[in-house]
Amino acid sequence: MKRKSTRSCLLLIGAIAAMPCLKAQTPDDALRAGWFVPGGSARNMAVGGAMGSLGGDITATHVNPAGLGFYKTREIVLSPGFIFNSNKGDFRDSSMKGPSKSAFAYGPIGIVLGSGKTRRSNWSSSAFALSVSQLASYNNRVSYSGYNNMTSFSEQYLEELKYDNADTIAAYNNYVNGASLAYATYLINHKFDGNGNFDGYQSAVYVNPITNVGVFQDYTANTWGGMHEVSLGLGGGIEDRLYFGGSLNVPIQKYHREITYRETDATGNNNNDFGYFEYQERFNSSGVGLNAKLGFIYKPKEFIRIGMAFHTPSVMSIKDELSASITTNTENLFPGNPVATATTEGLNNGRKVTRNYGQVTPYRVIASGSYVFREVENTQRQRAFVTADIEFINHRGSRFFASEDDAEYSGAKEYYRMANDAIKDYLKGAFNFRLGGELKFDPWMFRLGGAYYGSPYKDKELKAHRIMASGGIGYRNHGIFIDLTYAHTFNKDVNFPYRLNDKPNTFAKVNNNRGNLILTVGFKI
Repeated sequence: MKRKSTRSCLLLIGAIAAMPCLKAQTPDDALRAGWFVPGGSARNMAVGGAMGSLGGDITATHVNPAGLGFYKTREIVLSPGFIFNSNKGDFRDSSMKGPSKSAFAYGPIGIVLGSGKTRRSNWSSSAFALSVSQLASYNNRVSYSGYNNMTSFSEQYLEELKYDNADTIAAYNNYVNGASLAYATYLINHKFDGNGNFDGYQSAVYVNPITNVGVFQDYTANTWGGMHEVSLGLGGGIEDRLYFGGSLNVPIQKYHREITYRETDATGNNNNDFGYFEYQERFNSSGVGLNAKLGFIYKPKEFIRIGMAFHTPSVMSIKDELSASITTNTENLFPGNPVATATTEGLNNGRKVTRNYGQVTPYRVIASGSYVFREVENTQRQRAFVTADIEFINHRGSRFFASEDDAEYSGAKEYYRMANDAIKDYLKGAFNFRLGGELKFDPWMFRLGGAYYGSPYKDKELKAHRIMASGGIGYRNHGIFIDLTYAHTFNKDVNFPYRLNDKPNTFAKVNNNRGNLILTVGFKI
């Protein structure tokens, strides 16, 4: 597939030019902290994640802390899990099924200290919770390949140098994660006009859609890590009818990515000064932040619960570390020595490029409702419930900002301004829907659920969504509860191997199937 998106690509190129030693923050980086199916306890996942008005589950600390107000006892919770992925990439009319990848995961692990009504208080219940949970898992592997006679990966480096009006000294030294690697390996080279004067740069890769001259392109990205959250929550209920709660949360992000991208000459001509090139990237990002979550749950009738929650944006402090390499085979351009390799460390005095910056993640608003069949104080006598959440998340509200360490770069503010303009131009707010229910045959419970997470992309041609279907069973007796859930998520997304300003951008359609098996075990204390 191909798509022209001039404004956002121009903004990204401008951001690179403002701080040329770095690789520009993209809208994809912003989405990492907001567009995912959040993890939870086995009970929560089994009902589609629709926890906003239910309460009585430690996951409420991370969704709607008012749900902690339903607790009148104390409990310890453990939630180990396991995920496995399979992917299919469609790129330039070619389909490729990538290798599967599995990883350990976990839901809420923590303690809830609840208490009932006391003589001198109007509160019918109150609870304090300490929980750590994996909200998102980044473990995945995406691969695709295809024939392209429209554009080359190398053209992004030409755009970098042209935008910055770079001379050959700058081309070799100032873009140690990008154009300098290409220039040092002759993937791109300077050229002269008829009078022998410097006349810009050209790529060793030649593509022409009219004569159908192109290259084979192959992309593989291996990612791992996750978004974790440590939460301190407090909730309480008034007359078992109105519940309030809040939590103070510390999100912790760990993200690692390895990319291997290769273009191979498809002409069969061994004397055109280009055989192949391979780009390798190693990227590590770690961050820590702070946010708050506030909410209430109201019971207008004994069997109806209505909930609202607001998640403030997280203010994150992030450190990125990036190194890359390019290996180029120029065939007979240099007889006897056709292959050249350049690395970030080799061009940067043995150092990787690091950057410290800040990010503000999107806010969330959640409206929830539940209907409980045979609502009574003794939960063992309740027979069933249905529950639903509607969530709005403002993806285009994500922002990057300069840290104090960026003060040495004169273009830092302009860099982040352009990156943020690209986010606003590329992303939009989205609605997410969650629905689930439970049947209870004491001491056993049976649950089903589903969820739909809308596309964050403003461009309608970028088809994306996340759909989850889940089911599980639970057992509660003698102060012990055990819940087991399987949740299957169908992820539809797009992946751009590179972005250009002056030509249609080629992207892959990526379909991911993710299975999540999670077990929650709890003990009343």
